[in-house]
Amino acid sequence: MKLQQLLSGLQKLHPKEIDLSLDRIKKLCKKLGSPENNLQCISVIGTNGKGSTIQIIRAILKEAGINCNIYTSPHIQKINERFIYNDKEISDENLIKLLTEVEDINAGDSITYFEILTAAYFYNAKKFKNNINLIESGLFHRADACSIIKSNLASIITTLGLDHLDWLPKNERTIDQIIFEKTSSLLNSKIIVSRQSSNEILDKIKKSIEDNASKKVLFGNDFSYSLNENGFFYYEDKHGGLKLPLPNLQGEFQLSNAATAIATVRNIKELEVSDESIKRGITKIKSIARFEEIKHGKLKELVKKNKIYIDVSHNPLGADVLSKHLDTLQCNKHIILGMMKNKDHIAYINYFKNKISSLTTVDIKSQPNAISGKELIKKLKNFQNINYKKTILEAIKSIDLKNNDIIIITGSCYLAGEVLNLN
Repeated sequence: MKLQQLLSGLQKLHPKEIDLSLDRIKKLCKKLGSPENNLQCISVIGTNGKGSTIQIIRAILKEAGINCNIYTSPHIQKINERFIYNDKEISDENLIKLLTEVEDINAGDSITYFEILTAAYFYNAKKFKNNINLIESGLFHRADACSIIKSNLASIITTLGLDHLDWLPKNERTIDQIIFEKTSSLLNSKIIVSRQSSNEILDKIKKSIEDNASKKVLFGNDFSYSLNENGFFYYEDKHGGLKLPLPNLQGEFQLSNAATAIATVRNIKELEVSDESIKRGITKIKSIARFEEIKHGKLKELVKKNKIYIDVSHNPLGADVLSKHLDTLQCNKHIILGMMKNKDHIAYINYFKNKISSLTTVDIKSQPNAISGKELIKKLKNFQNINYKKTILEAIKSIDLKNNDIIIITGSCYLAGEVLNLN
């Protein structure tokens, strides 16, 4: 059976794409022998920065000789990206075997697509019981399938902000509710809190976790970093300071993710990660579509000497971070934008107002829940120099690039996947 046919069948096991409840996955995992109960996990919870933080920890642990399994969502180019075992992406053949076995054991019971994928990840992870599992929690941690683990080494809270509000009741679409959903049910281990976008949000997080008996490691209180103009940054916590090379990721905002990753590994004594492993690891990070420059391929050929970037930011918090990074670049910027219907399109694009030379909206062809480029342009009609093109290729060709101008393609993980596959 081909992988895509199998995935299509799994998507039909429940009438809803998302159904926030833990009963179904708990039932299936019990049939699978409760594999989630015997894993060494680091849980990563948040709105933005989860993927980058996981990849930074992965790179550090690899340098330390510690094997990792990784579960993330959504994928960018192919579903295999969600299933990493022993630091390697699962093959099509092994993924088909795994999902077929889990589907057979499920025996037709109602379960969402994400839930059965999560159960399958846990089921296969038990084969690598000595590995560290880096688990990216999905939509809302409290009712997310990833939260069924009974213990972990640490919970990381990356930056929190407003996103996925359509899955909350209308009277609960607030930052306070987001914080409650993400942080109120964290396990009793260690909690590492990343730098937040405001002190107000940080204070709300502190309030939410104050009754949790975990050791708390908070940015600003327990660890910090500073950027040096001479090509390095300085990290500091109670264990001492580290003078570090800059991570091989674009954007100063990635220093916050790097600091959080470092704070995590330094506060899990069982890992015994050396300072040298940290120094080497942060220069070897694998990260897809996090302000990633496209240096080769079909799309690069279209822009010739100009630079083109792909970024998965898709909510106002991500737009804020991206726009601040663009402010540091002394050039004209052109954005190509595609988004899902359920996003706050106006709040997102307003972060780039008066900062970019042109905006071109496009369709995300692979996603029926995407907003069309034509609809999007109507919502953003007050934006200057805005155009619509049906495809990415047409959009790139339509931009009148001058010397040193750059293009940023952004707005959706799904759009990023289409772009990278096209390239």
